[in-house]
Amino acid sequence: MKNACPPCLDILRDPSTLVSSPMPPEQTDLFGSPEPASAPSSRRGGSVRASLPPTAPSAAQPLAARMRPRSLAEIVGQEHLTAPDGLLARLIASNRFGSLLFYGPPGCGKTSFAEAIAQQTGSRFVRINAVMSNVAELREILALARRTPESPTLLFIDELHRFNKSQQDLLLPDVEEGYVRLIGATTHNPGFYVNPPLLSRSHLFRLEPLPAAAVASVLARALADTERGLGNRCHTADAKVLADLATLCDGDLRRALNALEVIALSLPEASPITEKELEVFARERRIRYDADEDEHYDTISAFIKSCRGSDPDAAMYWLAKMIEGGEDPRFIARRLVILASEDVGLADALALPLAVAAHQACDFVGLPECEYALAHATVYIACAPKSNSVTLAIGAAHAAVKSGAVQPVPVHLRDKGGQASKRMGHGKDYRYAHDWPENITGQLYLDQPLTIYTPKPVGLEAKVADRLARWRALREQIRQEEQSQGRASRAPAASPPRT
Repeated sequence: MKNACPPCLDILRDPSTLVSSPMPPEQTDLFGSPEPASAPSSRRGGSVRASLPPTAPSAAQPLAARMRPRSLAEIVGQEHLTAPDGLLARLIASNRFGSLLFYGPPGCGKTSFAEAIAQQTGSRFVRINAVMSNVAELREILALARRTPESPTLLFIDELHRFNKSQQDLLLPDVEEGYVRLIGATTHNPGFYVNPPLLSRSHLFRLEPLPAAAVASVLARALADTERGLGNRCHTADAKVLADLATLCDGDLRRALNALEVIALSLPEASPITEKELEVFARERRIRYDADEDEHYDTISAFIKSCRGSDPDAAMYWLAKMIEGGEDPRFIARRLVILASEDVGLADALALPLAVAAHQACDFVGLPECEYALAHATVYIACAPKSNSVTLAIGAAHAAVKSGAVQPVPVHLRDKGGQASKRMGHGKDYRYAHDWPENITGQLYLDQPLTIYTPKPVGLEAKVADRLARWRALREQIRQEEQSQGRASRAPAASPPRT
């Protein structure tokens, strides 16, 4: 290589540096072990690093870095994974695991698990961030790992979903051969963002947002800890204050510790932390909501199902969450338009034009005022009688067209424009419905009649069911009369030819 090699690659070449290298100033996230503040890689800004033995935390580090878990036992809120009899704990204890994928929201402990596993298994640990890494860097890491097969490398890739298919495929041979043990972390659903071959070779573990009680317990520990936390500043805080701060941070422990540190440093030492200090964070609270991640899909799913389930309170809550999270109001309006036809349909035909009007309001009014139109349509649809008969009908129609032979258009319904069509008899004997009582002629509109639409006795659609039943009876009566007369009946009143 012409460029200088990142420090972690030097460690791979000479594993002894894991013990002998001095510990430079650190940079880390909440759950990470120390990141050497070494010279950045000449390629992509030092996205790779290897772990070194933990040392005493520096006071210059952020509180979130100082309070990072040092072992699996210190990880909170993920008891379904840290339980001694659980699959993950048994895999780590045996040190016979292959690749692992950790999937969950920010600040829930994905990096913590990776670094705790590296410490517990004594593995050579290399960390890269998929946002900053590239194929050349990845190739070199894998090549160096193959040169030291006696000491397998634990490769941690943060934000694995940011690697494209070819980059993920590059990992497969070395993962398969065991030269590297991959630990991938992602906030995106691996089923959509991780290649199936890589996914099939990995154990997938879902991390949940941390419960507020778990976050509050770490905040209390940080206030009291004189070695790593804020204990030397002698601040106090009621349990309710810490619980409220934990709630404001939506299960993100990193954000909660950062907020606690900002509050503490803004106060004189030994000052109590009260609800007053939380007000600024409450006003600027950020909702956990990302337009291209699971919160987007999960929240819109909850919104749709609440409307369908006729719960206007829940529907309004999810609507507000989406707006607070920065969702495009036109996206919400489009879902309302779909809901109006899919789940309300003819039970209340006004739902569709109301939803369309809400979509138009989003275009020419915009936020914040267009939320009134969205709320209007949401409450209306949630409170409207529900019928999915239209949804079932279009599904049945598609199935009828796709299965078996497609029915030809009956000759009497074909367009008779042009002399050739007339000579072939197109449109002959067509009966103009308006010339018949109740617009029912008795003629067939399919050579082989089908039952596609079945109205439900709900809301206004109940009248549709009665009307269709009468028309079917009248149509059958006309046909029977024609059969008994042995000829096709004529329209009761003369009328000019129509097409």
